[in-house]
Amino acid sequence: MQPSPPRVIIIDEPELGLHPVAVYKLAGMIRSVSYNCQIIVATQSVHLVSQFDPNDVLTVDRVNFQTVFNRLNSEELDDWLSDFSLGDLWQKNIIKGQPY
Repeated sequence: MQPSPPRVIIIDEPELGLHPVAVYKLAGMIRSVSYNCQIIVATQSVHLVSQFDPNDVLTVDRVNFQTVFNRLNSEELDDWLSDFSLGDLWQKNIIKGQPY
């Protein structure tokens, strides 16, 4: 909501305490600001993740005691996304990003 946003905005779990409808509005605000600056959002919200395209999302996993970042690929998920939201795929561990 800043008139001149910085080049990078980092937000940790912005959905906490928000009404579910407000999460959708938050996603819209993130998307609109992303045209002018880099936005990095850490979330555990299935609803928030579902508001974005796979190419907008990176998941983080721990593999062999190392942190591994994975960029999602829309083409690989097209068949899944015809029946499920991105958040559904996260819950089903299709896109990884699980806490274990």
